[in-house]
Amino acid sequence: MRHSSYLLAGILAMCAATAFAQPYRSAMTELKVADAEGERDLSGFIWYPTDAIGPETYDFESEVWAGTKVVKDAAPATSRFSFVVLSYGMFGNAYNQAWLAGALARRGYIVAAISHPGTSTWSRDPDLTRQLWERPKDIFRVIDHATGASDFAQYVNSDRIYMAGHSLGGFTAVALAGARYDAAGLKQFCDTQPDELACGILSGWKIAQTPEDRAQMEVDLSDPRIKAFAVFDLGGTQSFSEMSLRQIDRPMLVFGAPIMNSGLTLDIESRALIAALPTRNARYIEPETLSHFDFLGRCKPGGYELLAKEEPGDEIICSDGGTARAAKHETIIDAVTDFFSNS
Repeated sequence: MRHSSYLLAGILAMCAATAFAQPYRSAMTELKVADAEGERDLSGFIWYPTDAIGPETYDFESEVWAGTKVVKDAAPATSRFSFVVLSYGMFGNAYNQAWLAGALARRGYIVAAISHPGTSTWSRDPDLTRQLWERPKDIFRVIDHATGASDFAQYVNSDRIYMAGHSLGGFTAVALAGARYDAAGLKQFCDTQPDELACGILSGWKIAQTPEDRAQMEVDLSDPRIKAFAVFDLGGTQSFSEMSLRQIDRPMLVFGAPIMNSGLTLDIESRALIAALPTRNARYIEPETLSHFDFLGRCKPGGYELLAKEEPGDEIICSDGGTARAAKHETIIDAVTDFFSNS
């Protein structure tokens, strides 16, 4: 299979990689992007390089999740830095990939993450959820803000803008790379495999079920300012037309998670994506112990048990979520940094 060669290349690249310098500390501040019509204000955080020594605090407090050290609201280091936008998975939030954001900031990146209205921990209004085309537009607006009216505009290198997305955030990234939603093609696929997770979710959310919504979903949602993409165990590959996937002309790093504990099927998701992408621009990595939830933060000791007690069924997101996950994070951070720095 084609993905096997990408897996080998990815492993060799990681084995050959040298340790990345971390010349900065990670700073963090709140991010607000207002909607002129007041209907879709965005909020989240920016992580960025700083020379400030401290005081260091944790980026967030949680009984389940281990935070990372940041210097909150510190002065940015004086330079122009590559800019990365992150997008989390279904019903997550801007904290989901804080572990990656902080690490990239220490290596000289400015990183932004917002909570998408309708598909976040705190915003699940069905009408907003149905408007899935707004997710890529949220990222577009964050880039507009960061390179325009933001206080960080003077520090952002607008020629080096990147994006990383996990799960539904990976779907969002692929749309921004130029893939086009294909409602008819998805229906045909789901008619033959109705039990696939993405089919059930997109149907339950009533995605593209009216002519107006279908037109919104199938429009070109790409953003040419984004130079390269990292996609983490995405869902929804089969909703994109194969022709549009073949025409993506920007570099894409795809991680597949062979421990399929989320309900996603790797053969029709990450492996299918890498098989459809042009070989010249794509890199595939599939570490044998990687699971879908390893792209979330590291769990504290007792986090698994706490979730099992308070949210039965959700404890799976903390399975092997401690030291083992931290080691996988380092592998992912190195691969993403290498990929973006060479794209």
